[in-house]
Amino acid sequence: MKSSSVILAVLLAASMAMAQSTATQTQAPSQSGQAQGQTGAQNAAPKNGQAQPPAGGGRVLQAKSQDEMKAYQDASAKTNPDEMEAAADAFAAKYPNSEMKGTLFARAMALYAQANNMEKLVAAGRKAIAADPTNPIPLAQVASVLAESTRDTDLDREQRLDEAAKDAQAAIDNINTGLIVPPNAPPEKVAAYKTAILARAYDTLGMVNLNKKDYAAAEQDLLKAADISKANPEAVIYLRLSVAQDQLKKYPQALDSANKAVQYSPEGSAARTYAKQQQARVKTLMDAAAAPAAASPATPPTAPATQPSPQAQPATPPH
Repeated sequence: MKSSSVILAVLLAASMAMAQSTATQTQAPSQSGQAQGQTGAQNAAPKNGQAQPPAGGGRVLQAKSQDEMKAYQDASAKTNPDEMEAAADAFAAKYPNSEMKGTLFARAMALYAQANNMEKLVAAGRKAIAADPTNPIPLAQVASVLAESTRDTDLDREQRLDEAAKDAQAAIDNINTGLIVPPNAPPEKVAAYKTAILARAYDTLGMVNLNKKDYAAAEQDLLKAADISKANPEAVIYLRLSVAQDQLKKYPQALDSANKAVQYSPEGSAARTYAKQQQARVKTLMDAAAAPAAASPATPPTAPATQPSPQAQPATPPH
């Protein structure tokens, strides 16, 4: 199982790499006033002055001038996250109409992820979303971090959860049109990124609904996340799904999900520990539910000795 922090770092790095690959294939405007591709197959070059959509879906970025391209390349060369964010701010101020400014904030997000600074990742991510509201990668990752880091004691709990749900849904809605990819990107690679983003977005919606105790909605979101990611199953998705099904008293389904969470989590990991706790809890609940049915019809059933105490709670998936 990969943790969400690892997944978001991979996706952000992929976003940055794809955006840079696209950007480095542009040059100064031609006489038609549009940037033309420098390299690649002939079918990657713009036609009628417009960049053609990649075969795998998404969109291609273009600089409007050599100065803009040079400024973009200089800014994206930063490796310190704070310096990267400052460079992105400066680029956005100098080129407010640039379609490339959002990718610089996305690069700052990637660097903050590598530094495990989730608070600054969210701040840079919000800038990335403001600059480019349809790019699903910043949307999905800001949503995921907000959902995972929000606590019941947070004064702005509802606002954070609402923002997470809004961003996750926007990532889903824009998955086919908002992703930034180079014109020669293999369709299978684009499809893999889309799958990872969609799984993360639905998982986030599931987390939000778990936090809001809307367990039926959480189950549906997490079932979608599990189905989308079935080629590379994630234990934490099945663990959250088990918790939702547990709360809905769907014990056989909850046990099946807990079993999968155990199966897909590495030995010795925190996820394995939580998954085994949830597995044991659901088995206990199933035994408790089955005990009254086995009692004599002439004797009113009593609370079985195996019934969990009222304080027992389902395992909390790791953040």
